[in-house]
Amino acid sequence: MEELLVEAEGAQQICLIKPPVKKNIIPIDLKLHNDIRAVGRARFAHQVAEKRRLIKQYKMERERQQKLEEQEEIKRLRKELIPKAQLMPYFDRPFVPRRSEKQPTVPREPKFCIPRHKTIRCCRMSCNYMSGPSQLQHLPSSVEKTEALYKNRGLQ
Repeated sequence: MEELLVEAEGAQQICLIKPPVKKNIIPIDLKLHNDIRAVGRARFAHQVAEKRRLIKQYKMERERQQKLEEQEEIKRLRKELIPKAQLMPYFDRPFVPRRSEKQPTVPREPKFCIPRHKTIRCCRMSCNYMSGPSQLQHLPSSVEKTEALYKNRGLQ
């Protein structure tokens, strides 16, 4: 070692010597949470895939059973049922419509007047001011209009 230092001094350079490497290095076995979780997730994914496969297989089996039952039912119905002819309609007695016995409805005139409780308050006040009670009395009511129409048509 002294020789190395001497040679280094002679070259006007200082070199550091690397310390010897330890020979007794034992690696530590690390167990990371991610690794543990990955193993559990893989087990879970396998269980889910197995369940889906079983469900699919069960559905296919059920559909196959249902199809077989339907085919057996069709075979049974074909053996049991005998086709029957439909009755002939009666052509010697044709259908003749009869006049209704009900009285016809009497048409009514629509009521275009707005009830007092549904009118806007400001409109009622303006109507009251604009047309006094004497002007409102001469307007015929809807009942009077209907009666007048019936008299004109000769229904009463």
